[in-house]
Amino acid sequence: MNTPERFSNLPEYAFPRLRRLLDSTPPGGEVVQFTLGEPRHPMPDFVAGVLAENIAGFGKYPPANGTPELLDAISGWIGRRYGVDVGPDRLMVLNGTKEGLFNAAVALAPETKNGKKPVVLVPNPFFPVYAVAAREVRAETVYVPATGETGFLPDYAALPPEILERTVIAYICSPANPQGSVASRDYLARLLHLAEKYDFRVFADECYCELYLGDPPPGALEVAAAEGIDPERVVAFHSLSKRSNLPGLRSGFVASGTDAIARIRQLRAYAGAAVPLPLQRVSERVWADESHVVANRALYAEKYADAARIFAGVNSFKLPDGGFFLWLPVEDGEQAALKLWRETGVRVLPGAYLAQEVNGQNPGKGYIRVALVAPREETQRGLIRLRDCLYT
Repeated sequence: MNTPERFSNLPEYAFPRLRRLLDSTPPGGEVVQFTLGEPRHPMPDFVAGVLAENIAGFGKYPPANGTPELLDAISGWIGRRYGVDVGPDRLMVLNGTKEGLFNAAVALAPETKNGKKPVVLVPNPFFPVYAVAAREVRAETVYVPATGETGFLPDYAALPPEILERTVIAYICSPANPQGSVASRDYLARLLHLAEKYDFRVFADECYCELYLGDPPPGALEVAAAEGIDPERVVAFHSLSKRSNLPGLRSGFVASGTDAIARIRQLRAYAGAAVPLPLQRVSERVWADESHVVANRALYAEKYADAARIFAGVNSFKLPDGGFFLWLPVEDGEQAALKLWRETGVRVLPGAYLAQEVNGQNPGKGYIRVALVAPREETQRGLIRLRDCLYT
């Protein structure tokens, strides 16, 4: 029996329904991959050399929390980027930020709050690990719409006090995946003061913070420092995957107060996998270098300019403020994705797959997510075919 050729290129765990739908039909043209947010720009040219110089480190157990040199490099980057002094005792190196977004909830979420079942707040749409982490800690997950009406950011302050009084964690992503919205300083300040009032932590996923149009997005750490917020209130996550085109390095960090970091470190000591020492040496060098970040951001700016030109006649089109996704309105995201695939070979992600249905409404259903990660010429071809297929 012949095994049919697979076209979807989605990992086995990700979006199985879409994978089955795509694999059941051959593409209608040259395949252009806009589905996964996997950066395809060149990695920094010094990575191979640093790795080779430190290859013997694979013969040693790596320090689980991060080498002193890497923690210093991260601390230095935070100081340059956000103007905040975060010492090594407030940091831990992560084996990919996804690990931290999940394990920090396990380490920090209490079993009860005020004698009741705790609540984890999740923006809707959302990065799936937020909801999985909430489920793992047996919290009630409250999905809060992040739609055009709210500036594509969740309005946590509008929740009833009985929900906020049970809240232990509120996830926020800025620039947001998938909408590309950026939380302003005022938005972050309001959220952090809300967290102070109701005694919960803000988990700030800032993995796309170096990909932006206009001014650099503010960070939760800098706003917390400016507002005099308890450092324990903020748990910030950063990654080299998007900033430096190193998704396979699996290297990031979490920053918070000393107590939160101590508890996350304790969990890592028993249930985590430390970043190998040679990769920590690479990470140390990458966090210390900004020239490749500027060049990378310029490549995305070129593709955003191309997108603005290609969709100039589409009234519903809007460029994101940051990240590398287009969040395009359509009548039905899944049907649009299948139509694109069958007629053009362009592969996108239905927005509903990144959101949860609440009260019969899925805030992602009328959208598709388009990851602008391919080289510029391939991206141009794909966007033109997408426009001609869905918007003309």
